[in-house]
Amino acid sequence: MAMQSSPVKQRALQHGLPVHQPQNLKTDESRQAIIEAHPDVMVVAAYGLILPQAALDIPRLGCINIHASLLPRWRGAAPIQRAILAGDRETGVTLMRMEAGLDTGPMLARETLPINENDTAGTLHDKLSALGARMIVEALPRLERGELREEAQPAEGVTYAAKLDKAEAKLDWRKPASDLARAIRAFNPAPGGVARFQGQIVKIWQAAPCPGQGEPGTILRASGEGILIACGEGALCLAELQKSGGKRLSARDFLLGTPLRPGERFEQAS
Repeated sequence: MAMQSSPVKQRALQHGLPVHQPQNLKTDESRQAIIEAHPDVMVVAAYGLILPQAALDIPRLGCINIHASLLPRWRGAAPIQRAILAGDRETGVTLMRMEAGLDTGPMLARETLPINENDTAGTLHDKLSALGARMIVEALPRLERGELREEAQPAEGVTYAAKLDKAEAKLDWRKPASDLARAIRAFNPAPGGVARFQGQIVKIWQAAPCPGQGEPGTILRASGEGILIACGEGALCLAELQKSGGKRLSARDFLLGTPLRPGERFEQAS
């Protein structure tokens, strides 16, 4: 639970690069370090705040955002998780010239990436990070030479990726198993799909839809092959779980310390 520097800051300090961490860039004082650097271009990745126009106007070649979606779909804070939750088959990275709106600027480059059925927010984040890194390295020399063509975002197909709320991670067994499986993938590695059994919080990290039916939340099978829970439609086979204060465990190891029996029920998380 200790505060740690981000990997970007750690690498910068290792190389003796100055690091500035203003709360925002709304004041002249907060922007002074950027002004004094006389930047040609400014690159933003997962910054989380909308830059004011005064900041966007500083670099000679403007500001570029590396956005983890195929704009205009999933503008906003949580594009990776929202794509998984929605069942999208593909996502990607868009390099976008920034303007004062929320991810509304013209596109400079765009590449797609398939979303595999076992991708979590964590694995997809890492794939998109690598893709975005390659794209920006290739794009910056072309930007300087004036070779990147701007393309306005389409007016149709706009969706917003709202910031995740922890309450969304509470698993509602009345939903279809396919929806719950996507939610578990979207909330891995944070905050984790939340369930409740006999008054205790249990986080679900891996699960897959399976055939089965019964009263939502009811345990249909509990074995080393997985813990099968009835849902509103179909059933969910839990493969990796974690009790509050414990470690992530396979279904087999979890059952060694927490016996579950067919007919018992998971409660609605609250």
